[in-house]
Amino acid sequence: MSSGLTFGTIKRVGAILLAIAIVLAAGLVIFQAPAIFGVEEDPQASITFEDQRGDGESVTVDEVSLSEGGFVVVTGSDGETLAVSDYLEAGSHENVTIERNEDAQAELVGQLTATVHRDTNDDENFGYDDSDGEADPPYLEDGYPVSDTATVTGDTTDALDDSFTVESLSAPESATTNETIEITAEIANPTDLGSQQSVELRLDGDVLKQQTLELGAGETGEVSFEIETAGLAPGNRTIGVYTDGHGALDEIELTFHTTPGIEIVNGSDDSVTAAVATPEEGFVAVQDANGTVVGTSEVLSPGEHDNVTVEFDENATVEDDEELTAFVATGDPSDPENATPVEDEGERIETTFTLADVPDGSDDGNESDAGGSE
Repeated sequence: MSSGLTFGTIKRVGAILLAIAIVLAAGLVIFQAPAIFGVEEDPQASITFEDQRGDGESVTVDEVSLSEGGFVVVTGSDGETLAVSDYLEAGSHENVTIERNEDAQAELVGQLTATVHRDTNDDENFGYDDSDGEADPPYLEDGYPVSDTATVTGDTTDALDDSFTVESLSAPESATTNETIEITAEIANPTDLGSQQSVELRLDGDVLKQQTLELGAGETGEVSFEIETAGLAPGNRTIGVYTDGHGALDEIELTFHTTPGIEIVNGSDDSVTAAVATPEEGFVAVQDANGTVVGTSEVLSPGEHDNVTVEFDENATVEDDEELTAFVATGDPSDPENATPVEDEGERIETTFTLADVPDGSDDGNESDAGGSE
């Protein structure tokens, strides 16, 4: 009897040990599943590309980080590839100097964008342009290429021999986004011949205005530009004044002129109308009680907007007493689930409401209300 019990006990212990081994093995397989089945974390990157002076032949990227290695590609305002870095190993790199491509049609000046690209074929040669985008695509963050934009101003010593020079630039240190500001610049003609040249005013590299200035040999003159700040996004903005081969930069702090907010003016069973004040470009989204976006507006520029219409989706069913949330977001109105809510002092710009609590927005309702009030 004792030997039978011992044998049975051994069998049970063996079965238990086998079960434990199977569980441990299964856990190991699950833990290693991403590697076994080829599923890896999405590649990540970041980049910092500051405004700078340059000679037109090279630029410096302050810092770039790549999880899998790759390249930094510099493009002009028209999207042309002007410069590509050497292959960068995975990790962080500082003060990366990038030389202009020999076949580039433009110099490395003006508003430039530096984008981080992967090395998907592992050959350490940039092949995105030659493969029509099939090889070495950009790193992505929230569906958008990882990039940064900077304004590069040509160096005085390398300016064109016959170019006017920008001797000084005067702009307000700060302004609100609903006023008219004046920017003035002193322009000199250092050549021995009188001539005319175009002088451009740029904001963050984008040309806002230009005027033609005529100066005699060795003469100095002043140009003034007036710009409306309405519709401009608040924040630190870079102002630049440029001649043919020279320029100067200054900064201005733009403050949103009113309190950001959103108010539902009226609504019906298929749409609502809102009054919106947004400090950023974005759109209005309406969310139901389950957190599902049931409608979006068109894209709005920074500023105040009346009569912003949000059409509900055809397959959305919105009850009169259902609590809805309208909020301002940045991104693509056709892909609201991946949009980012706009915040003011850490709080989302939003309001909650029900259709029963807002005036009827239908045409018939508005006409009858107006007639009844007269």
